[in-house]
Amino acid sequence: MTHDHDLVLRPTPAQTEAALNPPPGRNGGDLVVETLAGLGATTVFGLPGQHALGMFDALRRSSLRYVGLRVENNAGFAADAYGRITGEAAPLLLSTGPGALTSLAALQEAAAASAPVLAISSQIPTAGLGGGRHGYLHELPDQAASFRGVVKSVHTVRTQSQIPSAIAAAWRSALTVPHGPVWVEIAQDVLLAETPLPVVTAMDATPEDVVPRPELTAVAADLLSNASRPAVIAGGGVVRSDASGKLRALAEKLNAPVVTTFGGKGAFPWEHPLSLQSWLEDRHTTDFLEDADVLLVVGSGLGELSSNYHTFKPRGRVIQIEADPGKLESNHPALGIHADARLALQALLETVTDRPDESAPRRVRQLLAKVADRIASQELTLEQEVLASVRRALPATSPSFWDMTILAYWAWSAFDPKGANTMHSAQGAGGLGYGFPAALGAAAADPSRPVLAVSGDGGALYSIAELATARQYGLNVTWLIVDDGGYGILREYMTDTFGQATATELTRPDYVALAESFGVPGVRTTPETLETDLTKALATPGPSVVVLPAVLRMFAPTHLGQ
Repeated sequence: MTHDHDLVLRPTPAQTEAALNPPPGRNGGDLVVETLAGLGATTVFGLPGQHALGMFDALRRSSLRYVGLRVENNAGFAADAYGRITGEAAPLLLSTGPGALTSLAALQEAAAASAPVLAISSQIPTAGLGGGRHGYLHELPDQAASFRGVVKSVHTVRTQSQIPSAIAAAWRSALTVPHGPVWVEIAQDVLLAETPLPVVTAMDATPEDVVPRPELTAVAADLLSNASRPAVIAGGGVVRSDASGKLRALAEKLNAPVVTTFGGKGAFPWEHPLSLQSWLEDRHTTDFLEDADVLLVVGSGLGELSSNYHTFKPRGRVIQIEADPGKLESNHPALGIHADARLALQALLETVTDRPDESAPRRVRQLLAKVADRIASQELTLEQEVLASVRRALPATSPSFWDMTILAYWAWSAFDPKGANTMHSAQGAGGLGYGFPAALGAAAADPSRPVLAVSGDGGALYSIAELATARQYGLNVTWLIVDDGGYGILREYMTDTFGQATATELTRPDYVALAESFGVPGVRTTPETLETDLTKALATPGPSVVVLPAVLRMFAPTHLGQ
């Protein structure tokens, strides 16, 4: 009797010959790049360093495309975006110590946003591992400890034979839902030493599905089918699992209004009769969701931004579908279903019954009218016109990447992404500097369409070095920099709280001249000419910079009891 687990793939004669007579001149770094290629990787990001030279030398003997950035954190943001756009694990090659640690903020964003990043770092020589103080360059007592609280899994490699298995295990971890960053570190001498091992061929690291328990989806389907006022909160898990079509079918079957979180932008069509859009920082929306007798939360942990800063207090029954078990019922009691969003939505689609409700579209229109009236009362015409100009200029299928800046905060609530997986921001971890390097990673993933990056002048200063990267690789990214002379949102926060702002004003360069010094075309625009200038820049192949000098304001918050 033969069992499936007894079956072993037999090498072909050509594979046997290649294994017995591997090409000369290979080192441990070759095992790294061969494993990545065998797993299906085509592009790697990173920055070379002394301890990592074995990996980078191996790249020239590999078919992998290398995109080198100028700062490790920016390389991490680029890999993050590549992973979000493609759904593949994005390799990130780094050096030891300072190089590795400089990537931490980017890996935190990848973890918060469930972006699959496969970080592979060098380590000090094997003799120095174990916590002793040997005085090696870049030495840390325990480098992996710096990453354990950030990434999904950590893998330390001490011998060449461990390399393929460690990278395959990390790859599987990164792509098991919820996706996320993983960390592999390999000692310098292991990377540099010539290897007698055969060339690594195709690897199998297929992640297992996270399937919902049928007894739970049966209860959920019954609750939804018999609800009087169902509603749905769709989070980033819907986008990452490519489940927007299933979400729409379920919402239409139930006549359930849908609001998307800021991480779930595009999970539901913006202009759909059941679309509450993304106005989560709005008390009218919060009230609407609290009034639902059954609330389906898909792919969201209902964290701070998704709960109107934890002022949301649901009164009805909550059903929460979430791939991260740590987020199940972490903020509200619920019928918690640990599952991939796509699989759980399919199970619900197969078991719910149609729920006619002619009042749902009317209630949606009434809510959106209340939101529009609230915004209109605040005299924020400039902000609305700027955002509308960006939307008209950006092709519908083009992705956009937004830094932590006032225009991005507007976009979270008010921007129509025109589709799933097209709008991304750093709202997962909330660090500055994400927009431009992330857009470079997206352009590397798909060079057929222009990509938009949006930054404030404060965030832009984190990423200026990557203008050289954009130019070197001819990446098709237009960078919109809104220049208000400082950290605009912090200026607002401090003025509102303390009556005046401190440490928010910035001396900044002439961004147009600076871009041109890198060989990147730049233009200074106005709110009136923004649409024209941005449209032209996006239609011109290669990188470009559009600078908008403007002081924008945020709409008033609704979570402070105002």
